[in-house]
Amino acid sequence: MADYLISGGTGYVPEDGLTASNLFGNGDGLTYNDFIILPGFIDFASDTVDLASPLTKKIALNAPLVSSPMDTVTEAEMAIAMALQGGVGILHCNCTPEFQAGEVTKVKKFKQGFISNPVVVGPKLRVKDVFEIKKRFGYSGIPVTDTGRMGGKLLGIITSRDIDFMITPQQQESHVEDIMTRRADLVVAHSGATLDEANELLQRSKKGKLPIVDDDGNIVSLIARTDLKKNRTYPLCSTDSQNQLLVGAATSTREEDKKRVELLREAGVDFIVLDSSQGNSVYQIEMIAWLKSTHPDLQVIAGNVVTAAQAKNLIDAGADGLRVGMGSGSICITQEVMAVGRPQATAVYKVAEYARRFGVPIIADGGVSSVGHITKSLGLGASTVMMGSLLAGTTEAPGEYFFSDGVRLKKYRGMGSLDAMDANPASQSRYFSEHDKIKVAQGVTGSIVDKGSVHRFLPYLISGIQHGCQDIGANSLSSLRSMMYSGEVRFERRTLSAQKEGSVHGLHSYEKRLF
Repeated sequence: MADYLISGGTGYVPEDGLTASNLFGNGDGLTYNDFIILPGFIDFASDTVDLASPLTKKIALNAPLVSSPMDTVTEAEMAIAMALQGGVGILHCNCTPEFQAGEVTKVKKFKQGFISNPVVVGPKLRVKDVFEIKKRFGYSGIPVTDTGRMGGKLLGIITSRDIDFMITPQQQESHVEDIMTRRADLVVAHSGATLDEANELLQRSKKGKLPIVDDDGNIVSLIARTDLKKNRTYPLCSTDSQNQLLVGAATSTREEDKKRVELLREAGVDFIVLDSSQGNSVYQIEMIAWLKSTHPDLQVIAGNVVTAAQAKNLIDAGADGLRVGMGSGSICITQEVMAVGRPQATAVYKVAEYARRFGVPIIADGGVSSVGHITKSLGLGASTVMMGSLLAGTTEAPGEYFFSDGVRLKKYRGMGSLDAMDANPASQSRYFSEHDKIKVAQGVTGSIVDKGSVHRFLPYLISGIQHGCQDIGANSLSSLRSMMYSGEVRFERRTLSAQKEGSVHGLHSYEKRLF
């Protein structure tokens, strides 16, 4: 009876949803909440989804997660945690160059294979100085050589066991040579041993450190037992060619920031982020040119940008990656105050679609308040996602916890807030305000509820992204981007009613536990 209603036979499947090109082709500015991704076909398990993705032309991450260079988000502790979980941290520049370079050093020395430049002391160093070294770098187990430098004859190692109870003023003045574990009692490996051979010897010896010496007994490198444990605990760990944790650092574009870059480079930074709310400027182009001529092997991420025209100038200048977003952060008021910016979903798609033609990855920066937003940004072409408010309030974020109305909180502020601009000129430079008599705030100061440790939060995000990709039908992030550009991934606009329906509704009360 109803056969005449069927058109095209039983094999006919009507086209559903929109391509990304159609979704963003009508001139509207869309946020992540304004659309939804339609589900695809599942033929793989979620834990097999490959989240490896490029950060720059030459640096890739095992998880597409980046912490924002804000002074209430990323210092050494956050950068270490991000790298251990497969992402990367970008150290803020709202501080002295020396402090920032010191934070880079902390990250680079945290986890290593063959440690080619460990802290080494001489036999006449005092115990109290060893305590200072332990406080600064977070570890003991320090080789002692006759010269106090790498390459000197190994005399012994000073460990926590040697100094833990040396607490009186007289004991603190003792020389290292009087209390160290001597060379005759050490297990050592000879230069030429492979990393696997050295690790096996370290495991058998049950020692904390394994010095590597040449035929003359001079120390040439070191291996730490804690690094073996970290390799097993954090299989996604982001490392460089020397097996050290990856870390980036932000800088402004002032002439004096060239000294900052030199210090960061000496400390071992892997890439530089030019930190500006509006990156399409002659200052950033000139800084990229200087970086590429002075440090041609140093990767440079430029931005922020939200249009293809902005991106073109920075790509032409030599940028290895782009940071996308303007005024979409939870503590940012740039769009409100300056009347300039762009809704984040549109910005990410438009810039990513252009930059991919030049092999330049983009970081989606801002507008992310849930794991679903992260998946959407990756589905629009972003290679990685930068997080500020999502990570503020975690144990590893800078700052002290405080209580308000019985709730445990941490301070969180935008780098364009008056608080941040008053704290350091670098924040003023980010908004081209260093010479202004009257500062115009482009951010606010607030507080974030305690989220616990990043080491619990990031695995939740990673698992959430994998499940999102599974529902879409993409078994890797590279597949997700390919499917989006080919039109296989379909999108749909959401009305306000649809957005309400897609969140918790119709309950008198509820508890929202995410992990």
